[in-house]
Amino acid sequence: MNTTSAIKAYGNVGIESEVMGADPHKLISMLFQGALLAIANAKNGMLNKQIAVKGAAISKAIAIIDDGLNASLDKNVGGEMAQNLSSLYVYMTYRLIDANVKNDTEILDEVTRLLTELKTAWDAIRPQVVHPPVPSATAASNAQRAYGSA
Repeated sequence: MNTTSAIKAYGNVGIESEVMGADPHKLISMLFQGALLAIANAKNGMLNKQIAVKGAAISKAIAIIDDGLNASLDKNVGGEMAQNLSSLYVYMTYRLIDANVKNDTEILDEVTRLLTELKTAWDAIRPQVVHPPVPSATAASNAQRAYGSA
């Protein structure tokens, strides 16, 4: 296994571990981040005239937006907001296709701005993680007395 393969494998394990331990809110944030990274890779491929890299990265961004972000919307519960987000995701997908065909980095920048705004808003509404209360010394002492000391 060469170094690049090892790094990629390590990265995949890290991402897989993070996904397995993430709550639903964090998963959506990770999808935003993944789409943004894919678009950055597409722009880099575009600027370096690496057609295959550009195409693969745009395809990945589209898949994340369509199969991840848009598919995660519950349009029955989310109502008008979910419908509007879905329309925005469809728009982004079409813009990414257009950017690919035209080799237009400005379109990539537009989609990046839209995703960044959504990610920022999403991260701002992150629910506070509720930690179980830490038992006090008195509570620990009472538990020992109730169950006998070991």
